[in-house]
Amino acid sequence: MSTKPDTPLLDKVNSPVDLRMLPKEQLQQLSDELRTEIINAASVSGGHFGAGLGVVELTVALHYVFNTPDDRLIWDVGHQAYPHKIITGRRDGIRSIRQPGGLSPFTKRGESEYDPFGAGHSSTSISAALGMAVANKLSDKSGRAIAVIGDGAMSAGMAYEAMNNAEQAGNRLIVILNDNDMSIAPAVGGLSAYLAKIISSETFLSLRGFGKKIIEMLPKPLADRARLAEETARGMAAGGGTLFDELGFYYVGPIDGHNMDHLLPVLENVRDASDGPMLVHVVTEKGRGHPFIQPHHEKYHAVPQFDLVTGEHKKAAPKAPTFTNIFAEALIDEASRDDKIVAITAAMPSGTGIDKFEKAFPDRTFDVGIAEQHAVTFAAGLAAEGYKPFATIYSTFLQRAYDQVVHDVAVQKLPVRFAIDRAGLVGADGPTHAGSFDVTYLASLPNMVVMAAADEAELKHMVATCAAINDRPSAVRYPRGEGVGVTLPEHGEPLEIGKGRIVQRGSKIAILSLGSRLSEALEAAKQLEARGLSTTVADARFAKPIDEQMIRDLAASHDLLLTIEEGSIGGFGAHVMDFCAEEGILDGRLRVRAMKLPDVFIDHGKPADMYEEAGLNATGIVSTALKALGHNSFDQSVANT
Repeated sequence: MSTKPDTPLLDKVNSPVDLRMLPKEQLQQLSDELRTEIINAASVSGGHFGAGLGVVELTVALHYVFNTPDDRLIWDVGHQAYPHKIITGRRDGIRSIRQPGGLSPFTKRGESEYDPFGAGHSSTSISAALGMAVANKLSDKSGRAIAVIGDGAMSAGMAYEAMNNAEQAGNRLIVILNDNDMSIAPAVGGLSAYLAKIISSETFLSLRGFGKKIIEMLPKPLADRARLAEETARGMAAGGGTLFDELGFYYVGPIDGHNMDHLLPVLENVRDASDGPMLVHVVTEKGRGHPFIQPHHEKYHAVPQFDLVTGEHKKAAPKAPTFTNIFAEALIDEASRDDKIVAITAAMPSGTGIDKFEKAFPDRTFDVGIAEQHAVTFAAGLAAEGYKPFATIYSTFLQRAYDQVVHDVAVQKLPVRFAIDRAGLVGADGPTHAGSFDVTYLASLPNMVVMAAADEAELKHMVATCAAINDRPSAVRYPRGEGVGVTLPEHGEPLEIGKGRIVQRGSKIAILSLGSRLSEALEAAKQLEARGLSTTVADARFAKPIDEQMIRDLAASHDLLLTIEEGSIGGFGAHVMDFCAEEGILDGRLRVRAMKLPDVFIDHGKPADMYEEAGLNATGIVSTALKALGHNSFDQSVANT
């Protein structure tokens, strides 16, 4: 068990108001105690660990300098927000983060007035902050909007789209670029900090403003030369920023994000500047102060529970391989026999298993950064030239590239293969990361093949199926976490397109499952059989095209046809229902029910509990079947047999 750390100064801080009453000389001690608290809390709850440790001093400095919550502080993604949550009145709940009923793993508007904007996907902070800054301008309010965005998130086009319009906000918008992809080097030392302080000062900004007015009076050739000279001089002093200048920002930095003597005066100057918008380049170390002995290239982005003394992770031994690892192995196997197969990931190589593919085929692996739109159209270009791209993207992140899926892939019938990890409910990351909508938004598209893997063996076959489809796009979805432990084939074998399989035969109830709810369907069938209700269980395999003949046969030979899927309304069940309506199957004695996710965003928790809440487990299946057949009572004792 973790014991509460000794944090006498942090114990006095229940809000940023308390923080701002401290003398500046105590802020480093407060930061040290805050880092200790984060490490202690993460040992209990696990979670997004490295990013928060890297922004401890920056968090303290921002809340100290700016008048939050009136000044809107927006954390991009939210991984960085653990220290922010602690000093904004949520310390008592920090060990509940990501736990059922506990704090959200990301910023959340309903959780605190200090969270002005919810964030789960990256690169949204500047757009949101710009909107708030312009709203202040239109309302003639003086409040600032401060976006804190990481260098990784700056790889997304949305960040630059926002910056291209940022000049409209003037001095009400401040962007903090948290650069944690480099170590603290001499270039970010005393001289750099001194220059950053000078060029962000009111005196310098006033002189710059006076100079701008003079430049505007000069003939264009002389004015252009003067602007270039100013940019060059400031670039030599500050180490860069010309790109940000071109986008309308006044660039300051780089500065050491762990040194209060550097952070505070620059942030105060930026706060008080009449010029703007401003971009402050802060260099931090991701995972700073982590207790682990072994280094890690991702700086402990997210960790399970761990022992504070030994640093040992407290993670249960897996009972079966993960779907992600099975996908990676299957793709490597296919690529070893087909040199046209390439893999694409959008900044998630380890999360998607593409890091393993990269070790085998480094020249055929492409990590495009947080740029899902580009990833999809890049894949389309590869497909147009005869290659076989696997765009390997989480379900929730693929949503960001929907127009590209439609316009650049489906319309042109290009054989891009979409490998969709994290399908269904994902647990601790909650609704922002749930893969709830991919079947609905993909199966509605002409020319698309959509598959869902019920187990690890099926996933291998579906990877082989995608590799074999060369005349249209295809997708395979699979959940996060361990498989069910089935025997794996040596190689995947292509499936017949649009054909499902009967797993268990019965005569009264037919359960048609799409994806990994199959094991729950089999358990439900066992419980229904105990009630004397003979039950067929079928694995649909394909959400598009659906197996029309199998549906006809099930409808003709059963009293109830029940579909189940780990997705939203408009998905597999809707396609089955539409087919049944068109065929007149709904006109007769057959009862049809479609089980799907409820029309709500389900809060974070353990996946099993979330599926229970959604009614998509064996108990929910049995209850739905009995109700459909007119059996209103549900005997839990039978379910437990």
